[in-house]
Amino acid sequence: MSLKKQYLKSRPICKVTFRLDKDAVPEAEQVHLVGDFNKWQTRQTPMKRLKNGEFTVTLDLPVNQSYQFRYLIDQQAWENDWAADQYVPSGVANSENSVVVV
Repeated sequence: MSLKKQYLKSRPICKVTFRLDKDAVPEAEQVHLVGDFNKWQTRQTPMKRLKNGEFTVTLDLPVNQSYQFRYLIDQQAWENDWAADQYVPSGVANSENSVVVV
């Protein structure tokens, strides 16, 4: 899992690439990125499955903010990003949300 950040010089945007390793989801058919940036809509941001089994998606996020997010695997299981900038309590059971800071 990884987060790649590319800050644009021309405007206050950061291109953030979210990548979920195949080792984390070897049996996954689909993965959606769910978080503050899409109002926690579970089907709004599907990730693309690569030939090597990884899933990836790139979003343009306004800078000087932090965003909570999680991965939703096959509409059933939630997974955090092991390389997130921070983790915060989600308010659901004893789980946490991943955080990316841009």
